Amino acid sequence: MEVTDATFDKDVLDLSETIPVVIDLWAPWCAPCRTLGPMIEKVVDETEGRVALAKVNVDENPAISQAFKVQSIPAVFAIKDRKIVDSFVGALPEQQIRAWVEKLAPIESPADLLAEADDEQSLLSALELDPGHEGAIAKLANIKIGLGDYDAALELISRVPENDELRQLAAKARLLAKDISFSSQDEVEARLNELLSSVRDDDQARKEFLDLLATFDPSDPRVTQFRKALTSRLF
Repeated sequence: MEVTDATFDKDVLDLSETIPVVIDLWAPWCAPCRTLGPMIEKVVDETEGRVALAKVNVDENPAISQAFKVQSIPAVFAIKDRKIVDSFVGALPEQQIRAWVEKLAPIESPADLLAEADDEQSLLSALELDPGHEGAIAKLANIKIGLGDYDAALELISRVPENDELRQLAAKARLLAKDISFSSQDEVEARLNELLSSVRDDDQARKEFLDLLATFDPSDPRVTQFRKALTSRLF
């Protein structure tokens, strides 16, 4: 679709909240633009609606060009959720363009589709297809924790490198296996303060401290506060 200064918000920014939008900034006098244009149109068409293409004539729409601080063309930007997520300048080979576009909206595998479900059988089926599918592992581990099968949850989590979500689930499973639970984060904070006096010489206290700390959101400022406090006790 052709986009103008007047239609940019509606045609690009609003749409980017639903699917990624590729913006091709070009001009009729630009030879590389005439080379790139048909290739990028072809590649975006191949996504069958998973990615949209917006073409902007920079001569006729200076506001858009200025907003993107375009210094040379062709300039291509990818917008998702109203933010620039990727870009390139110049006419790339079609194969590179295809790889670039496919990263914006990868095709879901059968395992991905099964992992979108919340029932145990679908998640097990997803793991049969992709034993290291992190999304399916996280959901299934959470189900196992809810059923009180903490060892099974920890075994699942051990199959893949930990991320923040899996680290939090593993900590939850270990704590519940020891019948350690709290009704609020304030209670967890109070327990962490209690444990600080023991973490240097008591291995179990140190493990409980780290697991309790893992139950906080990683962005919570208390995480940094307690990590510093732990370090000061240990060293």
